[in-house]
Amino acid sequence: MPAPEFLSRPNHRGIAYHRLRARGDGRDRPGVVFLGGFRSDMTGTKALWLEEWAAARGRAFLRFDYTGHGASEGAFENGTIGDWTTDAEAAITALTEGAQILVGSSMGGWIALLLARRDPSRIAGMVGIAAAPDFTEDMMAAHLTPDQRARLRTEGRIAVPSDYGEPLTITRRLIEDGRDNLVLRSPLALPFPVRLLQGTADADVPVAVATRLLDHVDCADARLTLVKDADHRFSGPEELALIGATLDALP
Repeated sequence: MPAPEFLSRPNHRGIAYHRLRARGDGRDRPGVVFLGGFRSDMTGTKALWLEEWAAARGRAFLRFDYTGHGASEGAFENGTIGDWTTDAEAAITALTEGAQILVGSSMGGWIALLLARRDPSRIAGMVGIAAAPDFTEDMMAAHLTPDQRARLRTEGRIAVPSDYGEPLTITRRLIEDGRDNLVLRSPLALPFPVRLLQGTADADVPVAVATRLLDHVDCADARLTLVKDADHRFSGPEELALIGATLDALP
């Protein structure tokens, strides 16, 4: 795999990225940007599969690592939703042209919604894959024990078990910043096609999150597709094919 390029910004950590430029008929279609999940990176199955999908169609494509993730600079524990949204905004502004289709996986779905709130004119469509808006509040803070809450206030960080390897560090800054960036508590207008893909066997993001998001958004063309027995990774051959077909069908 070729080494990533880096987007350097004044007073900010460098963002590692891989980019495909549009060619042929793909020049007439919006580019696609993959927004990864919490503690994920741009070398995951979905990101690489989408790159192959885009290359086969001549579509512009961008995948990158938020600061503190993957090959990008910075420490993961120092980051927040707001920081990573700013990373995504900077990458899209510097590395893409025209309106883009955002493919947001888990946390990436939340970041896509925040980008839409900041500047919907840069977005041609959105595909949310097990999108997890407001997860720091509804799936982290809401499940902390009284002792964990107390230690978070006094110590500024706690470590909790994780199904994905080493214990997860949760910081007070992550939780507080998340509260400043909630999207399900106020009106959210999405003036572009929205497609939400959700597995019924997702143990991390319940189906109820997808239905709540669908009900919440102000969008004339929003659809939710449930896939029986698909888990949070949503990376099996059938799920990947569905992602591609969803993108192919977007206007």
